[in-house]
Amino acid sequence: MNDDNFFSINRLVEFGLGIGIAQQMVKSMNHMMDNTQVPKLNGVGIINTRQYYVALDGKSAGPFSEIELSRLIAEGGIKKETLLWRLGMPKWDIPENIPDVLRLIALAPPPIPTKESEA
Repeated sequence: MNDDNFFSINRLVEFGLGIGIAQQMVKSMNHMMDNTQVPKLNGVGIINTRQYYVALDGKSAGPFSEIELSRLIAEGGIKKETLLWRLGMPKWDIPENIPDVLRLIALAPPPIPTKESEA
């Protein structure tokens, strides 16, 4: 029997082994992908990885994502004297000393005017 022929026993065994190995690789990769945790994307498509803790009523609250922190800022829950902390910071600090939080404050909409403020 000629070994150069595709239908020779050696070629068929090689083909079968190749298919078996490929199936095991796909199974292994699918298992790995199923167990991979991917950070969620915020509305603008930027990966949200920073988590902030906020001192509210003398107690630590959080962690809050940047989106949740933006909501707290817009609702007035974070003031100039509010202490914040995130991983990598040596100590709790006020918003004006944290560039990332200042950016969120700048992006927050201004308060809705009341009838008293219009007069």
